[in-house]
Order: sequence, then C-alpha cells, then structure tokens
Amino acid sequence: MAQINYSSKPGDKVVRRPLSSEMSPIVTHIKRREVSVRGPTSPMVLVYSFFAVAVVGALLLSMPMMNSTHHFVSPISTFFTSVSAMTGTGLIIADTNQAWTGPGQSVIAGLIFVGGLGFMTGAAFLLFITGRRSSLQGRLIIGAGLDDNRLGIIASLARNIVLMAVAVQVVGAVALLVHWYGNTSVLSDMTLTAGVGQSIFTSISAFNNAGFDILPDAGIGGASLVGLSNDIPSLTIIGLLILAGSTSYIVLANVAVVRGWRRLTLDSKLVLLGIGIMLAIGFVAFLALEWSNPSTIGNEPASNKVTQAVFHTVNRTAGFSTVDYAELTSANLTTTGGLMFIGGVSASTAAGIKVNTLMVIAVASYAILSGRQRVSVFGREIPRLNVQRAFAVAVAGVMTVSFLVIALFVVQPELDFKTGVFEIISAFGTVGWSAGATPRLNEAAQIVVAVAMFVGRFGPLTIALFMADWEHPSLTKFPQERVRIG
Repeated sequence: MAQINYSSKPGDKVVRRPLSSEMSPIVTHIKRREVSVRGPTSPMVLVYSFFAVAVVGALLLSMPMMNSTHHFVSPISTFFTSVSAMTGTGLIIADTNQAWTGPGQSVIAGLIFVGGLGFMTGAAFLLFITGRRSSLQGRLIIGAGLDDNRLGIIASLARNIVLMAVAVQVVGAVALLVHWYGNTSVLSDMTLTAGVGQSIFTSISAFNNAGFDILPDAGIGGASLVGLSNDIPSLTIIGLLILAGSTSYIVLANVAVVRGWRRLTLDSKLVLLGIGIMLAIGFVAFLALEWSNPSTIGNEPASNKVTQAVFHTVNRTAGFSTVDYAELTSANLTTTGGLMFIGGVSASTAAGIKVNTLMVIAVASYAILSGRQRVSVFGREIPRLNVQRAFAVAVAGVMTVSFLVIALFVVQPELDFKTGVFEIISAFGTVGWSAGATPRLNEAAQIVVAVAMFVGRFGPLTIALFMADWEHPSLTKFPQERVRIG
C-alpha cells in the first residue's frame, strides 16, 4: 500500500512506494502441540490401570478363602478368570458356582461391573464422585472413549451413563428375584439372602455382557442357562439386560429424547439398522442350521426352537448358554463367529470391532462400488477420516485374531482347528461361548486367550488413541500412481 508523506512546505506532497523487502510475508513456525499416547503420563495409562486391576483381581482370587479348595490357586489360572471377568467375556476354566466361594464370587462380580462401565466412563465417574474437576486432557481422553467430542457435556454424559447402568442392573436384579423366587423352582431351596445374591450377580453379568453365572446346575437342570431354555420370562429379562448393555447409553438416550427416525443422529440410525440386520441374520441362521440337529434344538417343540433362536442372537455379545455350543453345526459356528467378531456398539459394555464400524465399512464399500467419491447415507456425508478409521479397526481386528489363532495352535497344537478358532474369536469379542476347548487349555494357551480377551475389549479404543496421535497435516503431495486391484 502506498504511503503519503507531507513535507514541511505547504502544498507539497511526496508519494513513496514500499520496497519489495518490506512487502514480503513473515514466515513463522509454530510447534504443533501433541498429546503422547505412550508412557506413564499418556491416555494409555487407563489401559495400564485396567491391566493392573486384572492383576490385583488375579492375586485376590489366588487366596485360599476365595476358592472352594481353600488352597492357593495358580496365578495364571486366576489371571485368566480375572481378565475374563473384567473384560466381560465369561470364558471359564472351572464352574463359577462350584470353584469360588462367596467372597471369590463377589470379586468376580466387582471385576465385571468395573470392566463393563469401561475405563473411559470409569475414569470420569471417579472424578465425579471425588468432586474433582477433570482437566482438558482428561476430558479429551474420556470423550474418545465415549465417542463424543463435545467437551462441555463429557462429565454429565459419563455421570448419566453410570447412573443408567446402576439403575438398569438394580431393576434387572429385582425382576429376576421376583420371578425366580416367586414363580419358579430355581431358587426355591435357597434362602432369601442367597436368592438376592444370585439375582444381583446374574443382573450384573447380563447387563455387562459377561456371561458368568452362579446358578446351581443341579437346581435348574443344566449348566449356564440350559435349564432355563424354556423359561421365557427369565430369558426375556436377561435378554433385555444384554441389549441395554450392548446398545450403549448414547444411542438409547438419543432414541428416548428424539422422537422420530428422521431426527435421530446418523450414528444412531446406522447402529439401529446394523443391530436389526445382525439380529435377523443370527435368528434365521440358528433356526435354519439347528432345526434338525438333535444335539441342540432338533427334538424340541417349534415354539421352544423360536425362543432359543431369539435368545441366541440377542445373546451374541454376552455368552450365556442355552444349548451346548460344542454341538452346533459347523455352518452355525461360522455364522456365530462372524457375529461375535462384530460385537456390540461403540461405548457399550460389549466388545468386538463394533456395529458402528461394520456399518461405516458397508456404506463406504457400497459408495466405492457405485463409483461415488463421497460416502453418504440418510442425507449425511461420513467424513473420510471416519471411514479410514473404520477400515483400520477392522483390518487390525482381523490381523489380531489371525495372529492369536496361530499363537494358540503353537502353544497347544493338539486342539481341534474349528474349536480353537471359535475360542479365539469368542475371546476377542468377549462373548464367552466355548465349543469345549476352554477347560482343556494348558497354561500357555490360557495366556494367549487372556490376551485375546484384553485386546478385544480395549483394542479398538487403543487404536483410536494411537491414530489420534498420528494425525499430522500432510505438507508434501506426491505424484499419483495407480496400483492394480483385483
């Protein structure tokens, strides 16, 4: 811009143009502030903390007073049980009702409860009950775990999740106690105190999609829920608890507050559509593939077959058993393995790669095959970064399961291939269904399966934290060159 200077003589004007050097831009470099995801001061400290909780749980369960033998138990076996409980898996080496005393069962229930809330929500809840204000970094960490980046509502959101979780589990426990104690023979031979304990434990296990149970096998006529396979009220209560836990508070709250499909968030729409598709696939596959199988539901009336099929597909994230899963057809085991691998909804008590991830991949794949450059559905566009993360989580999940399957057969090569693969997928999805391999695992195999449970529960969030740290703006653009596909 030209400058006008006035001289000392009236009427004289001097116009001076700025030099080129004075017009050159000022270049400065600002170091990008990053939050490390490595080391003891990083967001990963929450993962480390839950690993420490699993270790503490294992040490507690090793004590003589915790088990029915009243002797010290192998730390590896108790670590397996501790991780299974904390991750909400439900894979067990010994029957929970017979192997553990009352204090031991209480420790397992506590691990299930804490793990079900998730380490993101658990951290926020600890800040809430101690009256401390969370830092910006803490809110960012909690927001990543809850899949919500609105920093102003993180604390209240985490509080509401905890309150909802406690309320649902209390209502579930009361409903089970009323039904079992008043209308069936499940708890008829027990004291009211024992019945309350049974109901509370089952409610906690169901809501947190754990699959643990302490019901007396002899009293109900079978292991897990096999003896209740025709008890529709029991299966309905437990099934509703499983659905509430695996659907997540965020989706349930959105459905409750926003009336009408059109006003729901895109995330809720995709989740509800995905859950519906998975329920339909699981129901049809179970009925079609097990209808004539005498080892599962082949000899039961048609109404019981339908009941079993409905509960099976709802139960795909929890792992309660109403049939012997070692007797399922190979085709149904494969279908069930796929449902377990997908798991529940983000920020829920279920694990797996998540329904949200699957639906984003499905929508993106359809857009790619249709020749569209942008990924959109229901009148909304999904950001490219969102799509990339979904594919990254899915690929990482497949690679992790493949590696763990190989590791399992390395340490215990005599395992049947079908049951071994099913065991790893069940552990990764923290479902807890077993095709009969879990009780026969050696200690090395138990460690492999325990790793699968831990990675399946916390892996997707860990990947998200690492990807958040890797997001750097690209300052260099290289020439494009196509690679042959297909």
